[in-house]
Amino acid sequence: MAGSGQLALVKRYEKKYLIPPALIPAIREYMSPFVIHDKYGLGELPEYTITTVQLDTPSLSFHYAKEREYDERFKLRVRTYNEIGSSPVFTEMKAKFQDIIVKTRVMIPFNEWNEDLIYSTKLPYIFKNHEQETDFLNFRRLVWETNASPLIIIRYLRESYVGPGDLYLRITFDRKLEYCSKATWTQFGAGENWHSMDSGEAQGADDSSVVMEIKTLEYVPVWIIEMIERFNLQNTGNCKYSNALWRDSLYSWKTTPRDTIMESLIWSI
Repeated sequence: MAGSGQLALVKRYEKKYLIPPALIPAIREYMSPFVIHDKYGLGELPEYTITTVQLDTPSLSFHYAKEREYDERFKLRVRTYNEIGSSPVFTEMKAKFQDIIVKTRVMIPFNEWNEDLIYSTKLPYIFKNHEQETDFLNFRRLVWETNASPLIIIRYLRESYVGPGDLYLRITFDRKLEYCSKATWTQFGAGENWHSMDSGEAQGADDSSVVMEIKTLEYVPVWIIEMIERFNLQNTGNCKYSNALWRDSLYSWKTTPRDTIMESLIWSI
């Protein structure tokens, strides 16, 4: 959860699995000899809340690039943790070039985060080092060039484990998924209505599930392969942002004329 402006150019294994909640204790016990609690987690289980403002273009380019599984794509987001205002804000750019993951992440104090950082011709905040400033300017350039803006907010509770001494091994369980369609750069959904995404319908599954994510370097430890086989874990392309977007479009049918929705979908494609 700690932020840095460092560019991470690595070939990584990143897979998601939808897990029945009843299966989590057995998986947790199985992997316990190989992982430790994420130091940022609170409580008996290493948990923290993640709130993410998802950006997209007017034509939903980031969403459709993921939906169509383009080999080369990227996404932009703004993220914070736990109670709003208690943690810094992180701007993130994550790109995928076939099997190569490129990610930049820049930390900004919460009380320094504002819309002027994105749109002002001069930066009103002085970054701690040149690398962070460069990464942020690149994030801002991508926002400008794609005309990206806040579209939807995702919030969930994450239980997180890491490999001892292994910076790239991380296993997480995400639950209590919800979204807010009133997205801005700075509010993070505070005071707004949130819609649950915990149902099987929202997740594209037979029943309510927990989203398990495994991240390692290209080399996957044998114990993880054995865990996947032992519990018959099935990889899924589950995307929280796309799930929220499609679910919100279903709600919009109740208040928006059908022809208007169909026209907007056609033009976005």
